[in-house]
Amino acid sequence: MAAAVWRDRGRRAVTAVGTVTRSSHSTLKSQYDALVIGGGHNGLVAAAYLQKGGVKTAVLERRHVLGGAAVSEEIFPGFRFSRCSYLLSLLRPHICRDLELKKHGLKVYMRDPHAFTPMLEEGVRGAPPRSLILGSDLTLNQTEIGRFSQKDAKAFPAFTAHLEKLAEAIHPLLDAPPVDIPGITAGSLRKRMAAAKTLTPLIKCGLKLGRNVPDLYEIITAPITKILNQWFESEPLRATLATDAVIGAMTSPNNPGSGYVLLHHVMGELEKEKGAWGYVEGGMGGVSQAIASAARSYGVDIFTEKDVGQVLVGSDGAVKGVVLKDATEIYSKVVLSNATPYVTFKNLTPQDALSPEFIRAVDQIDYTSPVTKINVAVDKLPNFLACPTPDGKPGPHHQCSIHLNCESVEVLESAYKDAMSGRPSARPMLEMTIPSVLDPTLAPPGCHVVLLFTQFTPYHIEGREWTDQDREAYADTVFDWVERYAPGFKGSVVGRDILTPPDLERIFGLTGGNIFHGSMSLDQLYLARPLPSLSDYRSPVKGLYLCGSGSHPGGGVMGSPGWNAALTVMADLKHQ
Repeated sequence: MAAAVWRDRGRRAVTAVGTVTRSSHSTLKSQYDALVIGGGHNGLVAAAYLQKGGVKTAVLERRHVLGGAAVSEEIFPGFRFSRCSYLLSLLRPHICRDLELKKHGLKVYMRDPHAFTPMLEEGVRGAPPRSLILGSDLTLNQTEIGRFSQKDAKAFPAFTAHLEKLAEAIHPLLDAPPVDIPGITAGSLRKRMAAAKTLTPLIKCGLKLGRNVPDLYEIITAPITKILNQWFESEPLRATLATDAVIGAMTSPNNPGSGYVLLHHVMGELEKEKGAWGYVEGGMGGVSQAIASAARSYGVDIFTEKDVGQVLVGSDGAVKGVVLKDATEIYSKVVLSNATPYVTFKNLTPQDALSPEFIRAVDQIDYTSPVTKINVAVDKLPNFLACPTPDGKPGPHHQCSIHLNCESVEVLESAYKDAMSGRPSARPMLEMTIPSVLDPTLAPPGCHVVLLFTQFTPYHIEGREWTDQDREAYADTVFDWVERYAPGFKGSVVGRDILTPPDLERIFGLTGGNIFHGSMSLDQLYLARPLPSLSDYRSPVKGLYLCGSGSHPGGGVMGSPGWNAALTVMADLKHQ
């Protein structure tokens, strides 16, 4: 099988898993109460809640497959990939319960252990190179960390408890829109009192934090290196933890604000296990399929290959519906956009419906992305020098997020500096996952899917666009590094799908290739996400709303932006 090598750069058709096509039972009507542009997971969540609330809703997806970035696609024959997003943790538990997603087919494989960081070093007296494995067993974690530092092993339980407390305190802020500052500060007393209720989640957060308020302030504003250096002295522990502070973000562990990204990635839970991440059976498209199934069961009409050309705005300045690129007009009371704010307001909204000042503000939203995703089909399991499995059978470490080139924070910093100079990292930060180790539905017997989430790669290479040669050269660099940790890897590759930031933008509609629909920097969070004037999901055009990850509380397969937007829309419709 290794003799047949496929190379794909997103330019040919792939088979989608769980598509909802024009052959579905629904017929596109000319009138709805609500239209959702984009069938990503947040758009589907919003549609499900709107329909449950009695708002007749349709979802219009541009691609042939639902899910936005949460999709499963068969890129090479017999190999199913989570082509963009690849792990589940942040999806809010109340959404899973409300929409009965397990009943609608969602199945998740839990991972334990969850992190494996092998070292590039010579083993002592013939022993394998060292590695660090972390999982749910705190005692085992301390044993692993103790091989590098006994001091750090003793500090680790207190550190994890500290992070869990901070993350738990933030939860009330995830499940509600930000504080309504204009409502509290203007209008009648009755309206001010009503708006004051939006302070409740903030008060709950403060009460949960108690004396830890300064700790939260520090972690969301400080460089993650400052936080980690206060707790730990050893590598690769600091580098392993630092990866979660820069994953998906064009930032350095030494940059202020990188601590929040770490917190964002530990605030989830899976099967009631805090901070756990798992693999969705059949790939991440399984999440979108389950949400779509729930939405359809409530009566939502869902369509793929319906490419919206523009939002229709009436002479009164209010939304009237949308027009597809094939000139089909569909009318509605409200429109929710699951696209990025840039796509929504620069590409889909008539520019004469927006003020020049607003358009300039939209232009300033940061979508910088460091990510190149490489999806790899292999005919045998990687065999790591640090934890050898010569029989080819998976070890516990194979189910982990495998951190390569993470021996130290300095290695991560060097990779970041390369990209800031306009070049792909010479020694990139690599997060490898092999979901087929736990999920046998993804690959033929004996074969596996390997997902490589790599950083740091700029949108332009020294001011010019990526070429196919650039893509292949960067992937070769990545594979060369993997080969050093797992000799034989390159010989096992039967196909690879290389998605640079421009590819992620073109295929998935992720402006700049940013997986979060906009940087998760301090100036683009909470009351300022994506802009201070848009933090309540309402746009300057009456009846047009944002419901995607570009809105509060941000990126990841979370569902909260869709949930919060749906509540906002239903409240507005009720008062019309």
